[in-house]
Order: sequence, then structure tokens, then C-alpha cells
Amino acid sequence: MPFSLRKIPFSVQILLGLVLGVALGFLARSNDLSWLTSTLHTVGSLFVQLLKLAVPPLVFTAIVVSVVSLRGVANAARLAVKTLMWFGITALIAVSIGIGLGLLTNPGKGVTLDLGGAAAPKKTGSWTDFLTGIVPTNPVGAFVEGNVLQIVFLAVVIGAAALLVGEAAEPFVALNRSLLEIVQKALWWVIRLAPIGTLGLIGNAVASYGWDLLAPLAKFTTAVYVGCAIVLFVVYPLVLILAGRLNPLRFFAGAWPAIELGFVSRSSVGTMPVTQRSVERLGVPREYASFAVPFGATTKMDGCAAIYPALAAIFVAQVFGVHLGIGDYLLIAFVSVVGSAATAGLTGAIVMLTLTLSTLGLPLAGAGLLLAIDPILDMIRTATNVAGQALVPTVVAAREGTLDRAAYESAGRRDLTDPGPVADTRPELSPVPA
Repeated sequence: MPFSLRKIPFSVQILLGLVLGVALGFLARSNDLSWLTSTLHTVGSLFVQLLKLAVPPLVFTAIVVSVVSLRGVANAARLAVKTLMWFGITALIAVSIGIGLGLLTNPGKGVTLDLGGAAAPKKTGSWTDFLTGIVPTNPVGAFVEGNVLQIVFLAVVIGAAALLVGEAAEPFVALNRSLLEIVQKALWWVIRLAPIGTLGLIGNAVASYGWDLLAPLAKFTTAVYVGCAIVLFVVYPLVLILAGRLNPLRFFAGAWPAIELGFVSRSSVGTMPVTQRSVERLGVPREYASFAVPFGATTKMDGCAAIYPALAAIFVAQVFGVHLGIGDYLLIAFVSVVGSAATAGLTGAIVMLTLTLSTLGLPLAGAGLLLAIDPILDMIRTATNVAGQALVPTVVAAREGTLDRAAYESAGRRDLTDPGPVADTRPELSPVPA
């Protein structure tokens, strides 16, 4: 019988792509093969571009259809509040771990760097970014720029209006349903390319950065990776067990393709279509997942907005010889829990870090000291972000009684690229009594 790639489980295909990409990356770096590095970069970039291409139409149509389908306004508000609450709870735990590791490891002590060469990043965070960034200057601009938060805002408003208009809006809603099905069908074709995209992304990372950049900042890098690992493999499993009464192994089996893609792509927004598919495969109702995952992709960042800025702020303070007191640590926690919303219209952990540094009165140039190793740190930060973005909808759905537990238990045994519909055995979303 001829060999068929389809016989290999999709998760194994991604793992093979990861291993081969690392090997090719080391080959390109050790032999200075610029053509191979360029090829890996092109392959990885094209894959992320294809994923990002699907984000605007996927987010808009899915949310419009979901808002109309929810119907029960009380239930929709309840789900939104519960989602935000768990965003805040897990972010507070994550930033506490970041602060604790910072105090334990003292990542900036003994570090010798050229402070004269440090410059403030071009993009900085501001507390007004959320208010000015959530409302687009024009609808087309939000789609052209791929601003997910603005697209979410537009979709919620238009979906709510269509819900209130009623029967007259049915042709518009039907059009969105059709577009959603078309986008999802095309998206699964792109997702099937994930093993090749993973190969290019991780191969380019290894070839371009290697590990020699980490030497002066080894302690800080280790602290970031350890902090993210604690959140990923200790905090999240405990939340699943205690809050959702769920088996963590089943969660990671279902969400792993998205977490792995987040690690190599370093983009929560680019990974978002895969994250949403994973969450639906875990048994979260599509109506809820279509709102929670896109919203989380812009505001739920335990790696970039909690662990990293906490450790980085302590690092910068120690390098510049600034003493931080209890009040400063409380400020770090506050910025991490609330500040991710303030930078939701922007991208990158550096933006979140500058917001933290400016709030504490630390030199913004301190962020420039970490730019050289930012891509290496960004891999584990984004993986943690994506895991949190999948975790919260799963836990909320479990607590609300809308999670299809049979689908959850079998998530790891079903192919993520299966274009068939998600199981229809899930409870309907309906108003839940207060």
C-alpha cells in the first residue's frame, strides 16, 4: 500500500516539522548558508501571512453570527463578565509568579551591559491606547490593518443591531453565515500547511538567532522560560482541575497544535484561527468561542503582559540601580492585570513593558537592553498567551454547563484539520438564571 501523509496524525506531522526545522536551522547557521536561511524565512512568513489573511473575515463573520445566535442578552453579558473575570484571575497569578521569580533570581544583578547604547523603543504603551484604539477611524481601515480589537468592536455592534432589527436583517445574517463557512473551509486548507510552516518558522529562528545572544542575559532568559513553564504546566492544570473539574492532559492534547504554533510563529493573532478551532474541538460552543478567542488574542497575554514585564521591570531596575518597594510591586501587578487592555490596540511585549516602566518611573531605554533576545523570549511568551486564550473559554464553558465534555475527552484523538462540523451534542447557549 503506498505511503500517505494523511495516515500520520496531524500533531505528529507538526512535531516532525519542528524537529526538521531545528535541524535545517542549525545546518544553515553552522555552515553560513544564507540561501537556506532565506528560504526558511520565506516559508515561515508566507504561512503566517496566510493565517493572518483569514483573521479579519473569520473574526467579523463569526462574531456577527454568534451575537445573533446568542439571543439571550443576559446570558451573553454573563459570559462576557465571567471571561473577563478569569482573564484577570489568571493574569494576577501569572504576574505574581513573575515578581516572585524576579525577587528570587535577581536577574539584573551582576549584569554588565552598555547602557549608553540603550535606546527607548519606537512603540510605547499608553493608558489611552485602549480607548483610542478600540473605535476605528473608518471600518475599512480596521480590516486593512488587521486590528482585531476594532474588528471585534464592529462585529459586536453590527451583530447586536442585526439582532434588534430581527427578520429584516435575516438576509445579512445568512450572508455572514455563508461567508463564515467559506472562510472556515479555506482556513482548514491553510492549517494543513502547519507542519511546513512550523519547519520554516523554527528553522529561521534557529538560523537567525542561535543561542549565542543569550550569554549576557542567561539568568533573565532562564527566569522568563521557567516562569512561563510554571504557568503553563502548573497553574493552568490546577485551574482546569479546581475550577473546571477537567483533565489537564485532555486540554493539552486538544490545544497543543495552537500552543506549538504560537511558540514558532510568535503571533497570537496569527495563531488565532488554530486556537479557535482547538477550543471548539475541546467542546466549547462555537457561539461563545467566536467571541472569547478573538477577544483573548488581543487582551489575554499572560506571557507578554504578566510574566515578562514583571521580570523585565525588576531586571531594568537592578541594572540602573533603582530600588523597588512593595508599592512598586503592587503597581506592576496592577499594570499587568489591567494594562493589557490599555495596549490591546497595539502589538508586542515591548509595548507592554514600556507601559510598565513608565508607570514605575523607570528609564524606557531599559527596554532597549532586551531587544536583542526578544525573538527568543517571544516564543515561550506567545505559547503561554495562546494556552491562556484557550484555557479561559474552556473553564468558563465548563462552569456554565455548556461544555461538551464528551468532545473534551476525545479532543486529542480527533484531527484538528477535519473540516467536518464540531459535534452538535453540545448544550445550547441559553439564558442562565442569576
